[in-house]
Amino acid sequence: MILFLNQLINGLHVGSIYALIALGYTMVYGIIKLINFAHGDILMIGAYTIVVTISFMGWPIAVAIIVSILACVLFGVVIERFAYKPLRSSPKISSLITAIGVSMLLQNGAQLIFSPNPKPFPILLNAPPLNLGPLQISFTTILTFAVAIISMISLQGFVSTFKMGKAMRAVSEDMDAAQLMGINANHTITATFAIGCGLAGVGALLYCMAYPTVSPTLGSLPGIKAFIAAVLGGIGIMPGAMLGGFILGIAESLTKGYISSQLSDAVVYGILIIVLLFKPAGLLGKSVSEKV
Repeated sequence: MILFLNQLINGLHVGSIYALIALGYTMVYGIIKLINFAHGDILMIGAYTIVVTISFMGWPIAVAIIVSILACVLFGVVIERFAYKPLRSSPKISSLITAIGVSMLLQNGAQLIFSPNPKPFPILLNAPPLNLGPLQISFTTILTFAVAIISMISLQGFVSTFKMGKAMRAVSEDMDAAQLMGINANHTITATFAIGCGLAGVGALLYCMAYPTVSPTLGSLPGIKAFIAAVLGGIGIMPGAMLGGFILGIAESLTKGYISSQLSDAVVYGILIIVLLFKPAGLLGKSVSEKV
């Protein structure tokens, strides 16, 4: 029982990171129906920014974290402006191929600048774990779970209450109609990328606190897992991204604990296939008919 609870806690920890990254995926897809495969590499940029600012420049931890998030936001806005915006009226396959190309560009650029060799991530927190009888829950796990839940609730409130959030919902429903009503679609899409990439910066911090090594391919696997989480829960739906992340994290952790660590990815992909066979729109998604 103790082993099961430990694996469950580990799964919630990893799942919270997937969910946080998946929120960025699902926001961008919900607005412009773009699967931004470069989103995971924004995670890598945030991690390298923290390493450079703390280990090489000696900046305070709080300042380094803020700069990391701002760097992720800046990269996201620049990528949207120069890579995705010119293709907005093109077929979706063009944007998809461009997203893969941007991902490869960021990874190879990081290899040229930092070399392919992994670099250690600095220890940012050294807080004692929470003891609940025989269970020990690390402070990083509690922080990661809390940040993921707060981020999802805040985003849900943002898109429901604030003017920019309502503009995002309008552009998501019908971009042309939203523009006729006076909404600046370009600014709305840019704001969406900025928020999504800011979440990737937070995800980079939490991911590297759990796995303290940084490399140019750091964001590839978490990015793919987060995308699967978004699809599993219902891409374009923020609570769905959170649910999908938790399911993936728990399934991965239980597989490593009870079956084999080598089969964890296979089980994750198997769950996705099974869910999509019976519910193609995802667990919280709704099938929408299209007019032809």
